[in-house]
Amino acid sequence: MKKPIIKPDNPQFSSGPCPKRPGWTTDTLEDALIGRSHRSKPGKAKLKSAIAKTREILEVPLGYRIGIVAGSDTGAVELALWSLLGARGIDVLAWESFSQEWVTDVVDVLGLEANTLVAPYGELPNLDKVDFQNDVVFVWNGTTSGVRLPDGDWISDDREGLTICDATSAAFAMTLPWPKLDVVTFSWQKVLGGEAAHGVIILSERAVKRLETFVPPRPLPKLFRLTKKGKIDESIFEGSTINTPSMLCVEDYLDALNWASKQGGLKGLCDRSTANLGVLEKWVSKTPWVDFLAAEPGQRSSTSICLKIIAPWFNSLAAEDQVKITKKMTGLLDEEEVAYDIDGYRNAPPGLRVWGGATVEASDLEALTPWLDWAYNNVCPD
Repeated sequence: MKKPIIKPDNPQFSSGPCPKRPGWTTDTLEDALIGRSHRSKPGKAKLKSAIAKTREILEVPLGYRIGIVAGSDTGAVELALWSLLGARGIDVLAWESFSQEWVTDVVDVLGLEANTLVAPYGELPNLDKVDFQNDVVFVWNGTTSGVRLPDGDWISDDREGLTICDATSAAFAMTLPWPKLDVVTFSWQKVLGGEAAHGVIILSERAVKRLETFVPPRPLPKLFRLTKKGKIDESIFEGSTINTPSMLCVEDYLDALNWASKQGGLKGLCDRSTANLGVLEKWVSKTPWVDFLAAEPGQRSSTSICLKIIAPWFNSLAAEDQVKITKKMTGLLDEEEVAYDIDGYRNAPPGLRVWGGATVEASDLEALTPWLDWAYNNVCPD
């Protein structure tokens, strides 16, 4: 196969940190509050603006509180697990690497008894078996498997426990059913391509009530403390972060939120991501050597799009040899400056993972697909 001529304008298809919004330059950071306290009047104003714009773009109901926390999405999820769990039974859903990490946190680190509903890569657990008398912990989108929840219909409206949702590769690209969700976390370095290290936690009134009535049977690090004297610390949700944030990162997030608004808000962002998935769906449908890792079309992620090689010669290889093949493919694409960082996640089945979030242009994915065929033909023994 001849080497394609046209390359993507932006070869950055990493699933985190993800590509910046189209047209981004460092000039967008000129108004960052450098050298000033985040607790100063203008510092709080920047953080409060980020919270308000997050609510606007994600269409978060007014009764929900939004806070910026440390440690990216991981920090936000662990804050929720450490602060909220232990009041009642727990169900934890896992179908890829990060959701499995939350099983480890709940069972092995916190030492709590939990029902674990586990599915292999490419599938969802049996959602009919979830017990909503319990607190339920799950991801919305499997970042390392490319399998997402199709909707929130499986979540009970009269649940007794809390629903704790890690939505880091879903927020800003997929519609979230807020009345079904009590805790939602994400990092703005995913779909909006913001600079990393900061997490966001969103709490329903039910989650706030739990925080104010339940004392966890464990010491809580300062970074996890959302209450003072038994009451929610409202200042955290008005821009007073627990620790010092990077105001450069906050400025970058504000720029991404302003860009999102110009794209038509949440619907515009979802449409962009859906169109990106459509480009790869069209290519996969006519390409015999590749398929989606997600078994069901309705469960395919539009952000972390995971692909598997289905050619018989490839599947006859040992797993370590399959990894070598995929790394050789991605290495060729990296050398040609066509696609960076699209190897499958280290704990996932050998394959490719192409980011299709809202900051990716569909035209770049269209330019990428002939190069994927070229790379495959370069490693194929036929």
